[in-house]
Amino acid sequence: MFLSASIPAPAYGDLAGVVAHLDAYAAMRERTGAGTLAAALTLPPPLAAELAVDSRARGRLRAELDARGLEVVTVDGVRYGGAEPDWTTTERLDYTLDLARVLVDLLPDDAVRGSVSTLGIGLREPAWTAAQDKEHRRIMGRLAGGLAEIAWHTGKAVRVGFQPEPGCIADSTAATVAALTRTDHDRLGVSLDLANLACAWEEPAEALARLAAAGLSVVKVRLAAAVEAADPAAAVGALRGYVEPGHRHQTTTKAGGYAPDLGEALRVFPPGPWRVRYHVPLGGAPAAPLTATTALWRAAARELLARGGVPGCDHVDVGAETWDVLPPGERPAVPAEAMAAEFTHARDELIALGLAPAVCAP
Repeated sequence: MFLSASIPAPAYGDLAGVVAHLDAYAAMRERTGAGTLAAALTLPPPLAAELAVDSRARGRLRAELDARGLEVVTVDGVRYGGAEPDWTTTERLDYTLDLARVLVDLLPDDAVRGSVSTLGIGLREPAWTAAQDKEHRRIMGRLAGGLAEIAWHTGKAVRVGFQPEPGCIADSTAATVAALTRTDHDRLGVSLDLANLACAWEEPAEALARLAAAGLSVVKVRLAAAVEAADPAAAVGALRGYVEPGHRHQTTTKAGGYAPDLGEALRVFPPGPWRVRYHVPLGGAPAAPLTATTALWRAAARELLARGGVPGCDHVDVGAETWDVLPPGERPAVPAEAMAAEFTHARDELIALGLAPAVCAP
């Protein structure tokens, strides 16, 4: 199992920008004391398309990773940018296959396979038509076929994990099972963000059992905690600190209520309690009276990763968040140190669950 770090990237548009961003990962590697650090990269669609057809550029990127003691086993293809095409479109298909083509040349020699995380099928509203559903299933077949072709040509496998997310067609494990029926389960699976799982108000053991019963593999796990407000009316002031213009922080209630953004939730005020899709530090907690869904991500990790010391997925990702968007009183003085501490905290938690240090520390 590989434990990787995600550091939010600036808006780069070329290979030079990606290479410059690798220095942030190298600094994290040095601070954590890891001999090698797995980096979860995000590549925008035009750059992914360029790299997919340029073997020399992929070779240069691999060399730059090696020089910094970095390796890549997973790439994030959830966010496309712009209009966010869904899985009824060839744009989403082409982007995901481009990421897979790039990834096979970056995989370390000891990696069994790589993974690409992607959108939870598409947005739930407006409701999909029967024609869209038919097209989505046709595109799923083309995706599986494209991944099989990549494996045949390169000898390396890449699996795509669909990420359940509030507001998406796949917004829960039950909805994900329904969306991925009659698909190639050897190549297509689930990328599980544990903050999203919390916002679906699912119990980890039941959710993972549901996926296993359907034959769906958990391709990748994102260790993450969401913000929780047991009494939203008493936490209005604290919640306002998490409103971030230009970014969606979906808000859900245990009774099934949903707002596409925290700002809207504060306006319409659905009956609580609330969970907000806003990643907070794994080892910390929001200002009272807010709490974090820490117990849930630990329970999910225990269920998935501590089965006799054998991990239930290949790749675990830790997000080194952009700490400067946290409420002012919760921002770390030195973001680089906070990023390294987040990774180290996650690694230590996994070791405590019984995974061997050699497995936890890439």
